[in-house]
Amino acid sequence: MSNLKILILDDEVRITEKLKYHLDKRNFEVYTANMPNEGFALLEKEQPGILILDVMLPGMNGLEVLKRVKEDFPNTEVIMISGYGDMDMVIEAMRKGASDFIRKPFQVMDIQVAVERTGKFVELQQKLEKAENRGSLVSRELEGMIEKDFIGESGAIRNVIKIALKAAKDKDVNVLVTGENGTGKEIISRIIHYGSPRNEQVFAPVNSSAIPATLLESEFFGHMKGSFTDAREDKKGYFELANNGTLFLDEIADMPFSLQAKLLRAIEENKVKRIGGSKELPVDVRIISATNKNIEKLIEEDKFRIDLYHRINTIEIHIPPLRERPEDIKPLLTHFVASFARKKNIEAPIISEELIKKLQKYYFPGNVRELRNMVERALILLEGNVLLPDDFPIKGDHKKEAFSFDTLDLERNEQKLIIEALKRCEMNQTQAAELLCISRDALKRKIKKFGIEIDKSII
Repeated sequence: MSNLKILILDDEVRITEKLKYHLDKRNFEVYTANMPNEGFALLEKEQPGILILDVMLPGMNGLEVLKRVKEDFPNTEVIMISGYGDMDMVIEAMRKGASDFIRKPFQVMDIQVAVERTGKFVELQQKLEKAENRGSLVSRELEGMIEKDFIGESGAIRNVIKIALKAAKDKDVNVLVTGENGTGKEIISRIIHYGSPRNEQVFAPVNSSAIPATLLESEFFGHMKGSFTDAREDKKGYFELANNGTLFLDEIADMPFSLQAKLLRAIEENKVKRIGGSKELPVDVRIISATNKNIEKLIEEDKFRIDLYHRINTIEIHIPPLRERPEDIKPLLTHFVASFARKKNIEAPIISEELIKKLQKYYFPGNVRELRNMVERALILLEGNVLLPDDFPIKGDHKKEAFSFDTLDLERNEQKLIIEALKRCEMNQTQAAELLCISRDALKRKIKKFGIEIDKSII
């Protein structure tokens, strides 16, 4: 992504110079303009992948600039910068094609994160233009709407996509996506949103664990001016901002217990009340939640409400870890190698069979994200034109655990498989049933049949 062209259009010179200084240090190719006509001239000449655009500009409103950019330069993604108090305008801009927004005052890191996130869309556009389908499991139209494609050949991943696309057709059903870090929970959530009738509305991702506890209620439900010390103006919460779209609650299991009841009420009644307000506001939002934790276990420990759990997981989608689907290693590896080679303007190296075999035996605690980082590192340091096992050094003792049978006794091995599946899923029976390709009711019957105890002693 370091060769990405970025144009900053803001009437404040100090802002354009500050952002250019920091983005230049990260090896982006950065251009600046302080007037709309200067910006359009640079858009025409340089064809940047990203435009960082201020909402308030002299002579031309930011929304007007956005409209013209989307008409004349459709391959340029736009990050809007919003001054204090014009949130409604920014949300409207996102609906009209902006990919992200940053509120003023902001930190340089906020811009860097937004650039990296938006850069993924630019890479995807380039991939769709230059390369044929490389094993993607979703349509090209849908692929163009998500951050990156979803690669895999395993039956488990194909089943994940199948369920996600079915869930997408119902615009109101709430979905819970589970799986370890790095498996692609947000990607699946975006597939559900952009494959649904809500695809032209806002997809609002919220990290439930990243918001200070004191601000949670205000962030989710909004507040009225003067309702507390720092409430200097009326503010919309996430539910209002995502109205008619999708609210993606990442790390839902980390949400404070005290907020869960209010979240449940908002979901059940489709209404929210701002802090300090007296009027209930109607909202129409699909909820997609994600977690890497065992919520059923948290319920037993009185850390998560069982009624909220049942409300958010009308459909549950579990993404298996990469180590459980080694057949996906080769297509993922091929895809990442080709993708990074294009970005670095080098010829894609040959992938040796020995490397594939090595990676298929690795435990991958970081899942697909770890494999992607491995590939990027290997291509930076590669000296020849063949990727070998030594190009992928593996740290630590993370090796794939052996699982074998010492007898062909069917009933004994069936019990062993059930216990192994439960262990891998941390006693989550729904996930274990999916892993075993049986219904949860069937799993319960077998647990009862073999007298398997569901407790920590079995892990």
